[in-house]
This record gives sequence, C-alpha cells and structure tokens, in this order.
Amino acid sequence: MSKHEPYSPLAFGSTSEKPAHQRRGDAELAGGQPVLGEVGFVGLGHMGTAMAANLAATGRRVIAYVRRPDQVGRLEAPGIRPTTDIGDLLDCKVVITMLPDDDAVREIVFGRKDIGLDGLAAGLMPGAIHLSMSTISTAAASLLTSEHARNGQGYVAAPVFGNPDAAKARQLFIVAAGAPADVERCQPILDSLGQRTFVIGADAADANLIKLLGNMMSATALEMLGEVVAVVRKRGLDPQPFIDIMTSTMFGGRAHKIYGDKIARQTYASGFVLPLVLKDVRLALAEAEKVGAPMPSVGVVRDRLITGIARGYGELDWTALGLIAAEEAGLYTGRSANAK
Repeated sequence: MSKHEPYSPLAFGSTSEKPAHQRRGDAELAGGQPVLGEVGFVGLGHMGTAMAANLAATGRRVIAYVRRPDQVGRLEAPGIRPTTDIGDLLDCKVVITMLPDDDAVREIVFGRKDIGLDGLAAGLMPGAIHLSMSTISTAAASLLTSEHARNGQGYVAAPVFGNPDAAKARQLFIVAAGAPADVERCQPILDSLGQRTFVIGADAADANLIKLLGNMMSATALEMLGEVVAVVRKRGLDPQPFIDIMTSTMFGGRAHKIYGDKIARQTYASGFVLPLVLKDVRLALAEAEKVGAPMPSVGVVRDRLITGIARGYGELDWTALGLIAAEEAGLYTGRSANAK
C-alpha cells in the first residue's frame, strides 16, 4: 500500500461538471493533474511555519500571508515570499490554511469588509483549491465546501496528527477528504508535508470529525496518565519505571510513549496549549451531542482543562493535564512542578 492510498472503503462522491465558462489556467487545473506554480499559505504559527518551510525546501514557491509587517522578517527564507496583502495569494491554484479555529478560517474565506480583508472564496480563480489543514468543526467544513463550490472552486480538508517537531521532520499523519480529483491534485503537496495521507472520502467534514475524535483519544490518554502517575508518586515511587513498563507492554502507542515520558519527567513546556485543546474538546463534545452519543471521559478532560487555565497554565502543553492531576492529588500547588 502506498502512503497515500485510500484508507477507507467509503466510496468517493462524484465530482460536478466544470462550469461552461472558460477558467484561468484550465489546462493545469484539469482533474487529476498535480498543482503547479506558487502555493499560498495562511496561518504561520509553529506548525504552519514548519510546513511552509518544507514546501519551499522541495522547490515550490510559497506566498505566505501575515497580518502584521513585523512578522515578515522571520519568514524571509529561501522560497517563501511573505506578504501582508492577501490579494497576492489569489492567483495561486492552491491556498493552504493552518489556522486555530472556525472563526479564523471563516474570516479568511469570507473576508471582512470592516477591515478591508478580501476573502478567498470571492477572490480565488475558478478551479483553484482551498486546502484546509486546520482542526475545525464539521459544520464549518461543510459551510466552506459549499461556499467554494458556489464559486467554482475546490475544497479539501486535510487536518494533521503531529506536533511542530513532527511538522519540521515531515512526519505528520494527514487525514484528507474532498472531491477525488481535488485530493489527487493536492497529493504531491501533502507528500511534502507528511509521512502518510489517509484519504477517507468525498465529504470534507469527515476528515475533521476523525481529527477531533483522534484528539479526544489522545486527551483522555493524557488525563489517565496524569492520574496514575499521581498515584505512583503518592506512594513515594519514581514514575519512570512504571511508564517504561506500561509503554513496553500493554500501552505501546505513540501517545502513551511520548506523553507518558513527559508527564513522568514533569515537563509541560509550551506546545499544544490548553486553550486550543479545550477548543477541540468542545467541538468534539458538540459532535457527540448532535448524534446522541455521550462521551463522559471527554467531559472530565474538559473540566480539567478549564481548571488548568483558571490556575494560569494556559500557555502550557496538554501534558499539563498531568500537573493538574498531581495538584488535585495534593502533591504540590502552583508552578513548583517544573513547568519547563
């Protein structure tokens, strides 16, 4: 199996016929043809910056939109052209967004007249593709799909599993969904960003649902790791041998190995910060409520995150669930726990 072979037996939906009017660059935009030319990029946080740099390193020209002129300097790398004018992205045949939430993505797609921000939907050429790699709700994904289709554009959802270090190393796992021809055209870009792409269907919202539920599995694993490590510590034992035994036997997955070690070492440095985790938790709980499927363990994680943020840990990584569990067990209070 190739690294971007479809992972699910779900059938792809049929693609709609092209509009009768002539499209700019129609030959290059034909279904199934890899996207050539410059790639637009919106969302240059830790993840986005690493991803844009990897695209540039493969020889692609990347136009990176930033809001403030003071952000331009840090993006002046070979192959990346920073701009504060989103209009510079509108001739790109693919624009990638890597933004923190629904509101940020909607603003980029629909624009904001009050601040003079043009939206991608109104400005991109017919046949261009918005490749959304953000973790957003299924409702937002469906809305964006419809808006781009209304303008003769494609929309592919491709959220990722992995942290900034994985992004730098091109070790991300990508879950992609959208019209088959659009996904195929984006595949060389996805191959430049991750180690494997799981193509799961034609409905972009499905990719976002998988991403949200996957994050909930990790979050609940971190919560349980924090709780059991607190028990071990209260018995006066070093938690590292316990973590080593568990991750070498019954719990050998990535989440347990990577985050179990960090919780044992009380390392909670900034990464996937608690407010963003809480955003994903709330989105996942909303998805569950819509279909009438309780997720009580995720409710516990939500409350722990709210507690941590209230205690001033909002800038810490989600491994700080271990810090919160330790505090609840009476092991220590405040920042005395090596929040490094």
